[in-house]
Amino acid sequence: MSFDYKIYNMDCREGLKILADNSVDCIITDPPYFIDGMDDKWNDKKLKNKASKSGVIGGLPVGMKFDVQQGRNLQKFLEPIALEFIRVLKPGGFCVVFSQARLYHRVALSLENAGFEIRDMMGWKYEGQAKAFSMDHFVMKNDKFSEVEKVKLINDMKGWKTPQLKPQIEPMVLAQKPKEGTFVDNWIKYNVGLVNTKQSLDGMFPGNIIEISKQSRLKERTSKIDHMTVKPVALISHLVKLFTKEGQLVLDPFTGSGSHAIAALENNRRFIGFEIEADYCKISKERIDDIISEQNRNPDFFVSLMRCI
Repeated sequence: MSFDYKIYNMDCREGLKILADNSVDCIITDPPYFIDGMDDKWNDKKLKNKASKSGVIGGLPVGMKFDVQQGRNLQKFLEPIALEFIRVLKPGGFCVVFSQARLYHRVALSLENAGFEIRDMMGWKYEGQAKAFSMDHFVMKNDKFSEVEKVKLINDMKGWKTPQLKPQIEPMVLAQKPKEGTFVDNWIKYNVGLVNTKQSLDGMFPGNIIEISKQSRLKERTSKIDHMTVKPVALISHLVKLFTKEGQLVLDPFTGSGSHAIAALENNRRFIGFEIEADYCKISKERIDDIISEQNRNPDFFVSLMRCI
């Protein structure tokens, strides 16, 4: 196994400009979602402090007050990046972008406006944490109701909570750069544009819903990962094998703690990434170094690892 990778500690909006046209085989990325501070001004310390107090990073603004500007800001942020995506991808190459359920359409529009074909919506299925809350506290604080009215109102709304269903799916936009000629023509010239239907998690034809437990992250033989939104390597590994061949180049412009890099390298793909935070770059390097050391000690490591995931 070779470890052909580069991770640059820089803003991808600048970093992508150094890549040549039609040089990348596949993009798999998890950009900021522009919810609750997860935007282009991401502050890891503030987010962790918020999560420690509430137990979660919410999918809606505090108090359920919708801010339509969140989606607009996300689309404004992604559109110039999507233009770089379509420039660096080979014709027929796939671009898989994780999103948040209620802002998925903004991601899809960003890619479509850049010239991508939206092929499908994929979903990572997992068991999430319910975030909905009751109105009891707000009723009790409201002085316009008598105590009798409060009790009656609370009983009337018993079991009725804010419109937040328990999250069980994280959507991904599956986009494709327009191919050149037929699928066969494009494959002969670029070796991309088709899906590896031999890649299956359950022995069935691969589907657009991918069920992998968040707990699989605990089985991964890595050092402690100090990142807010880390994805299981097994999930990214499945995507890598669906859309690329061995030796091809996978790009993640929001590398974070390096799960996408690990998935690519474990499956004999080359990797290039960009990450603006130096601490995350350090974590990525440590994780990759751990795997290289393990491989040198135990050549059968990757076989046993993929069996246990």
